[in-house]
Amino acid sequence: MKLPFIGFTAAMFCSLIASNASGSQMSIERDATPYISQQVAADRSERISKLHYDLDFTLTEQDFSAVSKVSFELSDTTQPLSLDLNQARINSFSLNGKKVYPNYNNSYIQLNPRLLNNGSNTIEVAFTRDYSSNGEGLHRFIDPVDNKIYLYSHFEPAAAQQMFAVFDQPDLKASFTLSVTAPEEWTVISAMRETSVSAQGEQRRWVFPQSPKLSPYNFSMHAGPYYEWQDNSGKYPLRLFARQSVAKQVDEQDWFNYTQRGLTFFDSYFGIPYPFSKYDQVLVPDFLYGAMENAAAVTFSESRFLSNSEMTSTEKQRLASVIMHEMAPQWFGNLVTMKWWNGLWLNESFASFMGTMATSQIAEFSHAWRSFYAKNKQTAYQQDSLASTHPIEVPVASSQNAFDNIDAITYSKGASTLKQLSYLIGEKTFQKGVQNYLTQYSYQNAELKDFITSLEQAAKRDLGQWSQDWLYHAGVNILQAEFSCSNGRISSFNLKQTAASSALPTLREQKVLLGLFTQGRDRLHHNISIPVTYSGENTEVKQVIGLHCPALVYPNYQDWGFVKVSLDSTSFKTAQANLSSVKDPLLRSMLWQSLWDSVQSGNLSLNDYIGTVLINLPGERDLTILDQVLSSLSSARGYLDKMAPINQRYAKQAIRAIEQMSLRKVMVNKGNRDIQRRWFAIYIEFGRSSDALDHMDALLKKTANIKGIEIDQDLRWKMVVHLNRFDHRNAHYWLSKEQAADNSDSGQKSALAAQIVRPEALKKSQWLNRIQQPTNLPFAKVRTVMENLYPSEQKLLSAVTAEQRLVTLQQISNTHDPVFMRTYNKTLIPTECSYANAVRLQRLIDSNNATEPSATLTTLAENTLPASSLRALKEAVQHEQMCLLIKSKMKP
Repeated sequence: MKLPFIGFTAAMFCSLIASNASGSQMSIERDATPYISQQVAADRSERISKLHYDLDFTLTEQDFSAVSKVSFELSDTTQPLSLDLNQARINSFSLNGKKVYPNYNNSYIQLNPRLLNNGSNTIEVAFTRDYSSNGEGLHRFIDPVDNKIYLYSHFEPAAAQQMFAVFDQPDLKASFTLSVTAPEEWTVISAMRETSVSAQGEQRRWVFPQSPKLSPYNFSMHAGPYYEWQDNSGKYPLRLFARQSVAKQVDEQDWFNYTQRGLTFFDSYFGIPYPFSKYDQVLVPDFLYGAMENAAAVTFSESRFLSNSEMTSTEKQRLASVIMHEMAPQWFGNLVTMKWWNGLWLNESFASFMGTMATSQIAEFSHAWRSFYAKNKQTAYQQDSLASTHPIEVPVASSQNAFDNIDAITYSKGASTLKQLSYLIGEKTFQKGVQNYLTQYSYQNAELKDFITSLEQAAKRDLGQWSQDWLYHAGVNILQAEFSCSNGRISSFNLKQTAASSALPTLREQKVLLGLFTQGRDRLHHNISIPVTYSGENTEVKQVIGLHCPALVYPNYQDWGFVKVSLDSTSFKTAQANLSSVKDPLLRSMLWQSLWDSVQSGNLSLNDYIGTVLINLPGERDLTILDQVLSSLSSARGYLDKMAPINQRYAKQAIRAIEQMSLRKVMVNKGNRDIQRRWFAIYIEFGRSSDALDHMDALLKKTANIKGIEIDQDLRWKMVVHLNRFDHRNAHYWLSKEQAADNSDSGQKSALAAQIVRPEALKKSQWLNRIQQPTNLPFAKVRTVMENLYPSEQKLLSAVTAEQRLVTLQQISNTHDPVFMRTYNKTLIPTECSYANAVRLQRLIDSNNATEPSATLTTLAENTLPASSLRALKEAVQHEQMCLLIKSKMKP
């Protein structure tokens, strides 16, 4: 690599190399990757203070150049120091005013301790770098509609180094000043509002004032010809940005309404004003996640929040919920920041908990906690029941491992745990503890123990055992009521708590609401609710002795606790027979969930469950419950697609029955847009008969219509993808027609999905080979390929390359980044619902667990699957086992 310097001498270069060689006293070496271990990061943090970044960027359409000026105090110059900068072309480098040749390995610059001062230091790095295409660092997107270029940054967990020279770890908070030279028509957005914008020929110069102290991953910079909306009606100025070609799809009033409500709520709850001077939100393409809580400049995924028609109430609730989820960390995450990545769960759990609480304060979303139960909490229960489960708080060895355990346990179990803790110690007490924590650690870093201590002080009780049981031990407990009656009255009553397994034996304390119901002529009557704090294996509930013998007991009524409920035999029969007559929507949701849980545990046949759905669901008018049960049918479809020959006839009949039911419900719900569109989505998903496929073809031709359903571009693409998935005779025609009509980014991805999903073995194999090799295809499109290669009914096509996908898993893990592998592991590890595949997957796991005694660390690294892939394999084995269990319980 050629580095142009002025005044650089060979003698200086030799002396620097020699001093580096002699500086081998460093206790812990970095491994020449962009990642940093917790220990190295801790050592670096101990030495550095009073950190400030002065950043100057010049943005062009092809790449960007920058000057990073890093000022800091250093307490120890006996050891080398590393400065992170990823894959840059360095043009000049100076340390404390001296131009030197950097000791740079494309991941970080190793600083010579002889050139560092005890006290103040300044480093200046000028470099050029390519934009990224995988959603990290500074990502560039070319709009296919108008060829306009948009940039946005994404740094979590440690990708700030892909945009500037930085000590890239969360506990080295710093202030930032920013200057940006960009094309004339571009807007630049960051944590602060610009102080000046001046013309410089065909470019403009943007200058931003110094920010408050932020961790590197909380800082951001976005640029491009974004369309802008403003709202200055509230306490804080709001702005919203989106690409010009999609601006018509944005309802800015909803965004501003929910944002203003959120800021008002959090100001009050936290007792601290919003810590930044403005609140910007930016809709961006190709985003890896749903959204990101950058300080005062939050980014949102276009694909999650844009549509070509008016949003449904479900979509509006999701928007409000995510706005709130990203807003809470402006206090709990940006104002007070975790010390290391093992604290990331607390950020996300707290955001999920507070985001749902804030959303529930909006009248139209007062059912937000029911939605949380039906979706978020069920994914947490499922994740916590897998062999790959883990405690909420886990060690994180390096920044490379920061996202290894970011899942439903991190988000939803953690949120549920915080929720039940607020019930245990009292909601006002919990709020007071949170306020004290935020006040004490403002603009600092903190750890879990600091948060727990704040709650302990507010509650005036020790939470050490609670923390051990809930945060450091994995697994979900099961709670069941055991009772007996005499002469129509309860004579004994216990709550029985069992552990998830012998390997996860922890029993926990929590406070629940016990609900008792008696059978009426045409419905269940809610008899009584009693708060109960239980712990250990058995907790006697004396308060209910002598009450009427219940027809149904639900020991976690109103969903205070995080525990899976196993209905006693009497309650289970009552639930199955009375679903449609239960008036309480949360209880009805819970009873539906109990039935589906029974399918997955092998206590209820899939036939019986689908029969219960076909009888009871058509009358359901609650959208949250409807979505919950229809989602279970989508999971059931995956099992039906993999049935043994003896059950394939039933599987075909069941899918056909759901197809017909959904079309009927579409037809009769023309006056309820939300429910009608939800049923229509299920009709498209289950529509496999020639009649259904021909009907979709006719809807595309406009020779058929459904009253109340507007076939917008989003629905057109869904039907086109579906017709190609099942190789309808006109599928190719519609793919070509829609491609020509819709060249938008979403249109291109939908067209790609339609091509990939076609049942063509050769093309699937070709696409698989392409994505397994280095490709210039943007990651967002690579992800589309992976997600559509092998739908559940194409099990024979999947089998063609199953062995290849497993044999090459190690190689793929070594040659692709964690972003790629997260999707690859999720979508391309084969599942066939067969004993043979379960054995094959287990052998691969076992082969990675067995290592040769003589193996070197290098050999181990090269021939051992990363933890994320091993985890995915274990989950796939458990998926096979569950599917085989469900299959075995099927009635012929």
